[in-house]
Amino acid sequence: MRHPLPAAELFKAYDIRGIVDTVLTPTAVRAIGHAIGSEAAVRGQRAIAVGRDGRLSGPALAGALTAGIRAAGIDVIDIGCVPTPLTYFAAFELGCASCVSVTGSHNPPAYNGLKIVLDGRTLHGEAIQDLRRRIAEDDLVEGAGALRGADVRAAYLDRIVGDIELARPLKIVLDCGNGVAGAVAPELFRRLGCELVELFCEVDGRFPNHHPDPSRPENLQDVIRALRETDAELGLAFDGDGDRLGVVCKDGEIVFPDRQLMLFAADVLARVPGGEILYDVKCTRNLAPWIRAHGGRPTMWKTGHALLKAKLQETGAALAGEMSGHMFFKERWYGFDDGLYAGARLLEILSARADANAALKALPDATSTPELNLKMQEGEPFELVRRLREAALATPSCFAEAREVITLDGLRVEFAHGFGLARPSNTTPMVVLRFEADDAAALASIEAAFRRALDAVWPGLALPF
Repeated sequence: MRHPLPAAELFKAYDIRGIVDTVLTPTAVRAIGHAIGSEAAVRGQRAIAVGRDGRLSGPALAGALTAGIRAAGIDVIDIGCVPTPLTYFAAFELGCASCVSVTGSHNPPAYNGLKIVLDGRTLHGEAIQDLRRRIAEDDLVEGAGALRGADVRAAYLDRIVGDIELARPLKIVLDCGNGVAGAVAPELFRRLGCELVELFCEVDGRFPNHHPDPSRPENLQDVIRALRETDAELGLAFDGDGDRLGVVCKDGEIVFPDRQLMLFAADVLARVPGGEILYDVKCTRNLAPWIRAHGGRPTMWKTGHALLKAKLQETGAALAGEMSGHMFFKERWYGFDDGLYAGARLLEILSARADANAALKALPDATSTPELNLKMQEGEPFELVRRLREAALATPSCFAEAREVITLDGLRVEFAHGFGLARPSNTTPMVVLRFEADDAAALASIEAAFRRALDAVWPGLALPF
């Protein structure tokens, strides 16, 4: 059957995403589902597990997706309203190797989308664009797939509880931000032996308390307040679909994911000597020497959960992580990003220390900025970074004191006392910037160098630093 062609803007680098009932309509999702089912059929798949997060649009969009997949002759296993990691887990547990999570992740309530895994591989890049091509060319398989339900929640909880053992009980603040992690996280951490101070664990797709994105410090203020007002040792927070983790110390210090990765790397390398650890270009420059000091092999890679998962499969690395909070454990786990499991692994490590906070605060740190977003028009971020890269590689370079220019993903410039990063977002029209240095003076110097370089290649920008 021929479907109306969904808007091109839905087809992002790592997933399908858009504003509900504007571009992401049930009609569009049914067409995309038919394309997903057709691609699954070509890859020899017979069934796809479908889960959804707690957004209000989830049931209607999951229904449209299911109808589209079944129209290609592929069976659908409906696993209900669950965190995205449980949808990934279902692909293993149910033996179907393919799944789709209907989720808007950490985006505002008006958004929703699809994260797609076929035959064990997350679709990204050209594979995402090829879904739209299939719809445009009516290159679709026809059939009549079956529908059945399955509940993998108990198996998921049992799997983690059977893998994780805390050396002592911990009292923690647990903030689910009214995202779908609230349907699972409280039971998981209680079963692990934790006492909980629960914040916003009721699933509510309106997100009435704060936005479920723990990468933004403003969204962790409720955790910081609860730690101050209770005797909880530590705070954990999750994003809207539960695949990212935020960590807060007792004194309110936020332990950003690149420092979390240090703790995880040291733990994993104790059992996998010489193992490879992947991290994205936004991570601290303290990470590579830390990994080497613990007997591992550090590899910097491109930002994006799908890209890191693909690299993890390609290299056989034991662990990967990125600055946004996605952690991928291959050792003892399946290699997909899972904020709940990452939280459990963190508590396992810290419970073996007499002072959990001291262990976190002892991790190497630096003076740094959070991610800074320079908003531009569609297409402009890639052009800006292209110009900046050319200027950085030219002779003489626009960065006179640069020690190394890394063009793996955008532009990362290493200096003697820190680094600066500019990369185009693959999901929204903006340039992501981040700076790190040994001290405030060095940070100001690196920011000034980037300010001059950016002004030279694109005058008049309203820079966020």
